Amino acid sequence: MASESLPSVMLITANVGSIFEDPETMLQGWLHKFYESVQTLKPQLIAVHMQEVGGKDFEQCMGNVDAFVQSLIDSEALKSFDRSLVFLDKDFALVDQFTALGNLYFVHESLQNVQLYDFKTCRFNTIQGKQFVNLINKKTIYEKAKFPQNFFPGTVWSRKGFLRTRWNVENRIFDLANIHLFHDASNMVAMETFPSPYCKYRKRALEHVLQRFSKDKHDNVPLFLFGDFNFRLDSQGVIQTLVAEATPEYTKEDKEVTRITYKDCDGSSKVILILEKKRFEIDDPDRLIGENAKWLLPFDKEMKCFTNQLYEYDRDFPPSYPYSEDVTDGRSYMKTRVPAWCDRILLSKAAKALVKEDLYNKAMYSVIGQEVCMGDHKPIFLSFRLAPTQGMPVNHKRSPALNEDTQEP
Repeated sequence: MASESLPSVMLITANVGSIFEDPETMLQGWLHKFYESVQTLKPQLIAVHMQEVGGKDFEQCMGNVDAFVQSLIDSEALKSFDRSLVFLDKDFALVDQFTALGNLYFVHESLQNVQLYDFKTCRFNTIQGKQFVNLINKKTIYEKAKFPQNFFPGTVWSRKGFLRTRWNVENRIFDLANIHLFHDASNMVAMETFPSPYCKYRKRALEHVLQRFSKDKHDNVPLFLFGDFNFRLDSQGVIQTLVAEATPEYTKEDKEVTRITYKDCDGSSKVILILEKKRFEIDDPDRLIGENAKWLLPFDKEMKCFTNQLYEYDRDFPPSYPYSEDVTDGRSYMKTRVPAWCDRILLSKAAKALVKEDLYNKAMYSVIGQEVCMGDHKPIFLSFRLAPTQGMPVNHKRSPALNEDTQEP
């Protein structure tokens, strides 16, 4: 089968917590780079998984979300995408359910056989037109859950959870799940040991999701899981590497260490690193930027617990977080956290088999807008062609009724 006849897919994960607070500049820059990527890669199916929809100050900025989505749907870059589905969890008044997740899907006019699964009827239905799905109505064409508060003890119940949809694209069935896991609340706690307590919270939540997907009543199908995992580096190892033989000076308040200042031990008293709960400031920030950041890769360890279940393509891009929110600076990190690859696109082994790879087809795993301000997170994408169905292993327990009459969701 010629590569040109195989469906092309672009998966994108984007924490958009910054852009809605600056709709005139940062949001427009984000859209420009998104359109540019679409026009370059020419996908037929686009899946955008967003986290922190509405921004950090969502009560004030949620009103910017609908205009953002409408600008996507009406854009020149997406004019050939005649079908779209938009799932937005915007109702922050529902505290026990609100995740601030958004799943956006765009289907090109050249892609004919595309269907969406109904988790109640266990059947696929043909997608038609452009639809906003109101999550308040509890429709059954998606599955959403917020993580229980006890998954992240001692913290405010935050907007963390998952939002899953199931697809049939040209007789290839797979899940696309958006996920947002808990962050590191304090650099001081994270540096004490690895794995940190935050690592353990994330591990528990991700295990919960994988077990839920594998043991529910629905067929086991290939899974593309992409979102803000908040995976962090081994902070202790990174800091030890940075400070080497530097001398630490401790600042305490009420017997608690609130700041550690590492100074060069050569007598110059040069400050190498200042560390606080939400401060990570090194003397040479260029060590963290671009190609210089590759030394951080060995400290990226959280994913290792899941390598038997999930696959990730090699990352040749710098850590995706936390970038400066200065719209004139797209390369520098904020002086708040150890940079990390928080934003990931992970595949189950069955999903990996759906990706066409040979001499002429290579999956592309990279970043959008590396040189411009995209907010505190850089969007990450995976672009690939779906493998031919002939000879493809059947990964689901039973085939849904694809040949029966379908209806619009």
